[in-house]
Amino acid sequence: MLLAAFLNFQDAQAVVVGGGVVAARRIGTLLHAGLRVTVIAPAISPGVRAQDVAVIERPYLETDLEGARLVLACTDNPDINDRVTADALKRGLLVGHAGNAALGNLRFPAVIGRGSVQIAVNTGRELPMLAQALTERLETALPDTLPLDAWMDRRSAALRLNGAERETALKHLRTDIRRHFLLEADAQELSA
Repeated sequence: MLLAAFLNFQDAQAVVVGGGVVAARRIGTLLHAGLRVTVIAPAISPGVRAQDVAVIERPYLETDLEGARLVLACTDNPDINDRVTADALKRGLLVGHAGNAALGNLRFPAVIGRGSVQIAVNTGRELPMLAQALTERLETALPDTLPLDAWMDRRSAALRLNGAERETALKHLRTDIRRHFLLEADAQELSA
């Protein structure tokens, strides 16, 4: 079983070893999460160069991991990916191995996002096509917009109340949220 977590890596350093298509896709994910990315590879694809990354165009060296908090091994050479992964694990870093996820300690889930709401899906196995199908199904159930600010304001106001008033206000908020997601039977039960 894997630990499901959302990590705040804003302005943290990531090292991506590999400069091809897989690296380009993962770099986009890292940049979207606010990481600073350095790419190391003897050859860098246009898809990687087009992104806001630092590029070191040469073979990987273990010292390239200094200062990194997260590492991705994304080459087309399994031996290099294995070495990068082993070096990163030895340093206690989070590392994803593109060719064999089980060798690293970091896996990327399929993600659905609506504003600040994120839903991540991992199958617990190497079946990304299942995770993708599940996220597509979940995406159809997620409304296009959510009144998050209003819900947060109501929650903050409820938390300032005492005792039974607090519990009643939180219960009503929960009922309204459940109704928003068409969980009417559950919402009716809660309001009883």
